[in-house]
Amino acid sequence: MRLVVVSHKVCWPSAESPTGYATDGGFAFQMRALSELFDATTLVVPCNPSSARSGEIPLSGHALSVVPLTVPTGRELMRKLRLPGWLLRNIPVLTREIRRADAVHAPIPGDIGTIGLLLAMALGKPLFVRHCGNWFEQRTVAEHFWKWLLERCAGGKNVVLTTGGAPTPPSARNPHVRWIFSTSLTEGELRECATPRTTLPHAGPRLIIVCRQDPEKGTGVVIESLPRLAEQFPDVRFDVVGDGPALDDFKALAASLGVADRVVFHGRVNHDGVVSLLRQADVFCYPTAASEGFPKVVLEAIACGLPVVTTRVSVLAQLIGGGGGVLVDRADAEHVADAVRWCLADASRYSAMSTAAIHTAREYSLERWRDAIGGFLSSGWGPLRTHA
Repeated sequence: MRLVVVSHKVCWPSAESPTGYATDGGFAFQMRALSELFDATTLVVPCNPSSARSGEIPLSGHALSVVPLTVPTGRELMRKLRLPGWLLRNIPVLTREIRRADAVHAPIPGDIGTIGLLLAMALGKPLFVRHCGNWFEQRTVAEHFWKWLLERCAGGKNVVLTTGGAPTPPSARNPHVRWIFSTSLTEGELRECATPRTTLPHAGPRLIIVCRQDPEKGTGVVIESLPRLAEQFPDVRFDVVGDGPALDDFKALAASLGVADRVVFHGRVNHDGVVSLLRQADVFCYPTAASEGFPKVVLEAIACGLPVVTTRVSVLAQLIGGGGGVLVDRADAEHVADAVRWCLADASRYSAMSTAAIHTAREYSLERWRDAIGGFLSSGWGPLRTHA
């Protein structure tokens, strides 16, 4: 079976990659795992020659190839206005590849994935949709449309999975919509990055957050907690990893609170660099108020043995419920500071939280993700590979 993946994930040419293309983030790892299920896999993705950056991840896998699209220009409203012109230029390629495919995978949210989804339905192709946002919160017209459409098309040859997790199925309207977790760590990487914390930090605790720097993710809340924590931990430090529109505001906030010397803004860091920083930290703080699907960064943190301080958003309660951290009821500086103090108040408790975090992370390997998806797809489509 030949799978075509239609995604908005921007890639770029790379002489170091077997396919000739590379990207960043967990997409490359997931596509490599997914390709192992099929005879051949083709990624139809926007490719920008000027997007190359350090720390790139080659796109590679079993019989994996890349078919480039042009990159839509503009942001938000301007991107939407220009999308019809982009579609006119790229629809011949999209249609050709989808016609050739035995099945189509369309990750959403994303405008290009949505186009792939609709084309696959129009051409009668078996469809695999992976909804990567928060299934329970729809804030835009597009988010309402995706949920409406997926609840009506799931079943038979259309396999619909939504990232997250809960004791009950995602949809009361359609039992064929099912949960799937998200990860980019193999079983070997989970073993390698596991760093059990057996004693309390000797110096001031080192806190860390890894995310896109948006106001709702909680970086500002952790910065506001630092003056409170400094009363008990004079050498407390905070690593902020990732860039985003609120980064300059967070730097100004740290300066205004007199804690600029305690905060290190690392900006964008590649995958290996993120894991290295997580292994050096003592507590992962993620007091998010944002709509989350399955935040892989929290999984990476617990995989490194980090107790996590976070909120009861989406699947976070499930990830931390095994004892690997503290769930705060309010995403504010007081509650975050109290939770960090509680984590560090007792050495045996801190060590037990670290052990529980590692144990939970092992349930979410890339191999388990691949096999779970393979089970759903083979139930709907039959054998995925001619030769195992």
